[in-house]
Amino acid sequence: MTTTQQPPYPPTGPPHGHDHGHGSDGNHGSGSGDDHGSHGDGGHGSGAGGGHGHSHSHGPAAPVSRHLRKVIAAILIPFTVAVVVGMVVLWPGGAPSHKRTGVGFDRQTQQATVTKVVSVSCASVNASGGGATGDTSTAEGSSAAQEAGGTCKKATVTVSTGKDKGRTFTEIVQPDQSRQLHQGEKVVVAYEPSAPRDLQYSVTDVNRKFPMALLAGIFALAVVVVGRLRGVMALIALAISFMILNFFILPAILHGSNPLIVAVVGSSAIMLIALYMCHGLSARTSVAVLGTLMSLVLIGVLGSGFIDWAALTGNTDDNTGLIHGLYPSIDMSGLLLAGVIIGSLGVLDDVTVTQTSAVWELHEANPAMGWRGLYRAGIRIGRDHIASVVNTLVLAYAGAALPLLLLFSIAQSSVGSVANSELVAEEIVRTLVGSIGLVASVPVTTALAALVVSADRPGRETAPAGVAAAATAGPGAGPATAPGAKPAPARGGKGRRRKH
Repeated sequence: MTTTQQPPYPPTGPPHGHDHGHGSDGNHGSGSGDDHGSHGDGGHGSGAGGGHGHSHSHGPAAPVSRHLRKVIAAILIPFTVAVVVGMVVLWPGGAPSHKRTGVGFDRQTQQATVTKVVSVSCASVNASGGGATGDTSTAEGSSAAQEAGGTCKKATVTVSTGKDKGRTFTEIVQPDQSRQLHQGEKVVVAYEPSAPRDLQYSVTDVNRKFPMALLAGIFALAVVVVGRLRGVMALIALAISFMILNFFILPAILHGSNPLIVAVVGSSAIMLIALYMCHGLSARTSVAVLGTLMSLVLIGVLGSGFIDWAALTGNTDDNTGLIHGLYPSIDMSGLLLAGVIIGSLGVLDDVTVTQTSAVWELHEANPAMGWRGLYRAGIRIGRDHIASVVNTLVLAYAGAALPLLLLFSIAQSSVGSVANSELVAEEIVRTLVGSIGLVASVPVTTALAALVVSADRPGRETAPAGVAAAATAGPGAGPATAPGAKPAPARGGKGRRRKH
């Protein structure tokens, strides 16, 4: 190997590499190597005195070897292909059509505006036979129909969409109804073509599209302002997740496909898209994907076993009863299990990504730490995460079931009776199965990340400084570069003394 003699002073321009070599005779060489003191282009001095490299690189070396990348790819690529094939095979092509029943959400609706509201006597309205023309299928409507006294409101409503645009009808609002109508208010009206003409339209809800859209806009703005590009990618991934849910998972279940298989395929697609879009195509993200996948498998096995063991049918309220009535072929217990899997996915993503990132950062802070040390440090972080996330998951389910729990409290039922009822047992199974998978994801993901990130440690490939200098010294090297000799301290071009 030949060397090129350089002047005894460094060039006036800045070095082109991150690693600099200092020769014993004052020579200063620059290189563009990435390794920690490796030879070649690693930045060793090429002057007659021989050089010793010390790294100023701010980016860590690739922590995953090519072999491990191949192993991860050998697992994830077939899995991704299987998800794509599953979506193609199960793709429903839209929700199946059915004859509307006029019950609950299965009604034709239009937009309308309250154009006039006047106060009238409830007794006169009832005496004239006007009665309540509102939605008497609800508790509010039934109470309004029985109201005999007090002051009612007579609202004139104008339909603003559909074939009957411009048509008006009258709505009587009882004083004890929770929803009172106001002039100029935008409302949603239900249409029943088989009813008498005067009763075909009735107010069912308030049009709240604008405040909901404004809230969504504030949310998106906050995510973008704080997260910047990462926030934009998160919003795109969220939109894609909703598309998969709306155009694949729900229609496929309505077409009679197995809800569990549909949920597994759909949630896997959401997981792959969300994680890789938000966190990039890297070994770190791939480890988080593997940890999430293993936790989902555990949730599916536990959920299936305990739903069968507890004899949960999944048909516990009016909405599930309506679904079963319209589509008897749907497996309601499978639908319950699908909900458990999809509901746990979002929290699992958070835990697995956090644990993987923690292990990666620990490795970058101390590259010499082995996988056991990384696991112990990472699991300590994970324990704090478990305590907060499990509590969040339980409170989220409890908050959703708060009206139901309030009914049991009113009935003064015992805790055992409440927990034994199918309505509450479903939420208990959903919460505990999801929490078990969440807890298991911490050690699983931490162990995977520790094994992967510690498999290729820079210390294994870095030769000792003196050996590297001796190996790269040319024929013109002075005595200071002889094998086994310790290079004498030399002052670099910037007047800084380095200790070797």
